[in-house]
Amino acid sequence: MAPLAANSKFGDSIESARRILAARLQSAGIEEATLDARLLVGAALDLDLTGMIAQAGRQLTVEEAARLEQYAQRRLAHEPVARILGTREFWGLPFRLSEATLVPRPDTETVVELALEIFRELPGTGRPPRIADIGVGSGAILLALLHEIPDAFGVGTDVSLTALGTARDNAAALGLSDRSGFVACYYAAALAGPFDLIVSNPPYIASADIVNLSAEVREHDPHLALDGGHDGFDAYRALIPQAAERLAAGGALIVEAGQGQAQGIETLMAAAALKVDRPARADLAGIPRAVSARKMPP
Repeated sequence: MAPLAANSKFGDSIESARRILAARLQSAGIEEATLDARLLVGAALDLDLTGMIAQAGRQLTVEEAARLEQYAQRRLAHEPVARILGTREFWGLPFRLSEATLVPRPDTETVVELALEIFRELPGTGRPPRIADIGVGSGAILLALLHEIPDAFGVGTDVSLTALGTARDNAAALGLSDRSGFVACYYAAALAGPFDLIVSNPPYIASADIVNLSAEVREHDPHLALDGGHDGFDAYRALIPQAAERLAAGGALIVEAGQGQAQGIETLMAAAALKVDRPARADLAGIPRAVSARKMPP
């Protein structure tokens, strides 16, 4: 066993390490410092919560203390915990991250919720449902939907080969490789359709507003997945007409929206001959977050 860390800056036990790290993070103005400290201590020691509780009085080894200090410095520099750990849970599923993918956020689960609600209303087609995720990133939205719709097949597109590799790896880890495919293209350009559901969490931050984002987002999320052009609507103007062409009759497009963007997105959907038949779905903060429209039968 490795020697114990004598006079460690994390104190004389795992419990003290957690408390000391939480205090350091809180002093640096980091939100959810207590949770972040627990996650980082667990990762540095390779212990789940039960293990941390069972071994609360044990002293850290030299190697564990050094690894925890590395994690602490990265978090104090505002690197998100998910980036440090390399994974993030979304819809109850684990997703590996890469430098080319956004960290999946709880707000985006609103898109999954609305997509599932709409899917349950779709008439049967006599074939397996088909789903497309435009700008798939880590695969979070697409794979969450495939997890919930067992007979569906899904295709994810992205301009980043690194992101597509990450999504493909996540599909394999979740046992969904046989029901998913991944294509490098500009939005939906390489897709033929028809699709019953098309979903997307596109870049929607106005270019000039990126500088005002938190350091966790501004300095660690890929700008390609953030920058929505001068007004934040560039991606919507590109993908909505493409999606409308590729939807099956009765199919639906569901996209994530930034704050204050829902009405503008609905206008673009209507211009593409899609019918907005329900209000945007709000996230837990009350922000209209998931916007949808249907392709009506001729």
